[in-house]
Amino acid sequence: MADGRRKLLGLVGAPGAGKSTLALALLRAVGAGRAQVVPMDGFHLANVELQRLGRAGRKGAPDTFDSAGYVALLRRLRTQGPDDPIVYAPEFRREIEEPIAGAIAVLPQTQLVITEGNYLLHDAGPWAGAAAILDEAWYVDIDDAVREERLLKRHQQFGRSAEAARDWVDATDAPNARLIAATRGRAHHLLRWS
Repeated sequence: MADGRRKLLGLVGAPGAGKSTLALALLRAVGAGRAQVVPMDGFHLANVELQRLGRAGRKGAPDTFDSAGYVALLRRLRTQGPDDPIVYAPEFRREIEEPIAGAIAVLPQTQLVITEGNYLLHDAGPWAGAAAILDEAWYVDIDDAVREERLLKRHQQFGRSAEAARDWVDATDAPNARLIAATRGRAHHLLRWS
C-alpha cells in the first residue's frame, strides 16, 4: 500500500478454516476506512438456480458459484481508480442461505481489498483467472477435527439437525475441503491456526 496502488489480498482455505475471522481481524488492524472485505461467498448461486441445475445438495462445490462473475468483480476492483464510482459486491447471508446483491460497497479510495473464499487458487474454469489478479494469496489451514467441529456447530446454528449437519459435512464439506487443500501449494504464504 506504500506505493499508493490498491492491493488485493486473497485468503484461501477449506470451509471452517477461519478465513472470515482472519479477514475481519485484518480489517480491524488496517482500518475500515482503508480496507474492505469482499467474500467470495457472495457469488453463491441462488437456491432456486441450484435447484434448477440439480446442484442444491452440493452447495459450496466449485460449480455452485458464479465464478465468472467473481473473477469479473476482482478485475473491476483491480482497475477501480480514485475517480471511478463505487463498486458494489454481493454478500452471502447465512440466515437466509442466499446472496444479496449490492450489499458491500468498495469505495475508490479503498487501499486494501481482502477477499476470502474456497476457490481463489482453483485452476479449473473461470476460477483459474482469480489468482493472477491477486497481489498475494494466503492459505489458511487448521486441524481437520477442529474445522469439522466448527462446521457442525455452524450448520446446526443455522437450522440443521445434528444428524443433517454431520451428513452435510461428510457428503459436501469434506470433498470440497480435499479439493481446496490440493491448491495450497499455489499460495504465497501458509497460515496455520493452532
